[in-house]
Amino acid sequence: MALILGIETSCDETAAAVVKDGYEVLSSSVASQIAKHAAHGGVVPELAAREHLTALTPVLDGALREAGVTLAEIDAIAVTQGPGLIPALLVGLSFAKGLAMGNRIPYVGVNHFIGHIYGAFLDEANRALEDGASYPLLALVVSGGHTSLVLIGRDGKATALGGTIDDAAGEALDKGAKLLNLGYPGGPVMQRTAEGGDPHRFEFPRPLTGAAGKPLAPENRYNFSFSGIKTALLYHVKHHADESGRLPEALLRDTVASYQEAVVDVLTRKTLAAAKETGAKTIVVAGGVACNSVLRERFERLTPPGVRLRLAARKYCTDNAAMIGGLGYHYWKKREFSAFDIDSFARLPQITQIPFLG
Repeated sequence: MALILGIETSCDETAAAVVKDGYEVLSSSVASQIAKHAAHGGVVPELAAREHLTALTPVLDGALREAGVTLAEIDAIAVTQGPGLIPALLVGLSFAKGLAMGNRIPYVGVNHFIGHIYGAFLDEANRALEDGASYPLLALVVSGGHTSLVLIGRDGKATALGGTIDDAAGEALDKGAKLLNLGYPGGPVMQRTAEGGDPHRFEFPRPLTGAAGKPLAPENRYNFSFSGIKTALLYHVKHHADESGRLPEALLRDTVASYQEAVVDVLTRKTLAAAKETGAKTIVVAGGVACNSVLRERFERLTPPGVRLRLAARKYCTDNAAMIGGLGYHYWKKREFSAFDIDSFARLPQITQIPFLG
């Protein structure tokens, strides 16, 4: 048995978790900073870092208490090394280094993006990752910072099929909400506002799908672009707003429903096309935007027979430390730990190997 302590501070959630043997989540403690950043309409990196400094110790204590273990019983510490906001990442990474050094516990810096993929397999009794029939596996990681398609083989070899060339899907939803003065965070409030609206009343663009009648360059077949949708919303609001600069309530619901539909349509269309072309046996949908009910329903309805669908549980879609601790277990098994001079990184590096396989 191995107990891994996970620590996550890549953005505006301070999180700690204890995970047993890579799958069983004994505790997951998260302190949200939403109220702090709402006044700014988005995450302020320096403010996020200061809040992490304040919250880390109480969150850690809460995770250990909930799991019923002490720090002396922890076998290894896994901490988010990147990608993310550097000021926020540095706080968590430094905290983990101090814990590891002071308590003589091995530690490892892990990739937050890969953690999201792994989060779809937490609490998994059947060990789907160990089932050869699950492969090849196609992962759609969709969040505020990433919209990417990664094909993963049974041996852990990974191929990035495509990613965002400008705005990620979550960023488009967040900025859409800000443009419409709906509040922060944008994703959940956009979904709530869209309820009861007509998703087909307005036709927002579907970039990089060939829907505009222009030939799609082969290199963009599985890439994503959401900046055009955002620009279309800006002009839509200018055209339909009343004297106060706002959209009437009914028109607002239809607008948000149509905007959300465009984002969901692009995500599902490209993912299902990639799954068909690659012969994927499993589709994984993870990341914060995977909480969206419309997106989840669309994949459940359109995923073809014979292809397994794994939607990450909502509690593991948004940033959390359980996915970090679970992923860290696989480094612990291989005794692959980090040196104390590693640094955080902001951007997603090229991924060619998945550490929980191979």
